[in-house]
Amino acid sequence: MGATLPTLDLELALRDETGLDAIAGLDEAGRGAIAGPVVAAAVILPLDDAGRLAELAGVADSKLLTPQRREELYEQIVANAVAYGIAATSAPAIDEMGILPANMQAMRAALGQLRLPAEFLLVDGPLRLRQVVIPQKTVVRGDSTCLSIASASILAKVTRDRYMVALHERYPHYGFARHKGYCTRQHVAALEAHGPCPEHRHSFAPICQRLL
Repeated sequence: MGATLPTLDLELALRDETGLDAIAGLDEAGRGAIAGPVVAAAVILPLDDAGRLAELAGVADSKLLTPQRREELYEQIVANAVAYGIAATSAPAIDEMGILPANMQAMRAALGQLRLPAEFLLVDGPLRLRQVVIPQKTVVRGDSTCLSIASASILAKVTRDRYMVALHERYPHYGFARHKGYCTRQHVAALEAHGPCPEHRHSFAPICQRLL
């Protein structure tokens, strides 16, 4: 792969500092797409179970993995995590509230899906998660350095990709199975030919310009 794999260094340092074990990594997928939902995931890993952690040895930033490898690691993560949660905010809701609030809504909902409440959050990116009382730390490029965030990135990406592939069956002329709702030339050409569908983000360029 050529890149350094993410580690548990940050989680273990936080546990040493705070005494907390239920440290959840959070990440999202689909924020920059022009169609489909934004999907967020939260993952709490077993910090002291060497056997279960060994099953996650190949976990990396989801963007660096092949679709097949992401699918394999998805199954390993859900089988070996202490807890995980996955949630989405729809395209119409993104249009209504804006992408940043929609992204944070999905992250809060993913936290609500955890069967074990998180005691501390590691959030990918520069922005803190709003409207939560749980202590948190933002981690820029966390999906490439922090194992729990990288695990969340895979769960979010695979879940969203599966949704977009299923959406392709309903709207095959857009090519969702190929570009997953991102703004490719093929996607723009399909928009010019067919106009947007209900799963498009009507507030996003280039769709909003075509609706004026």
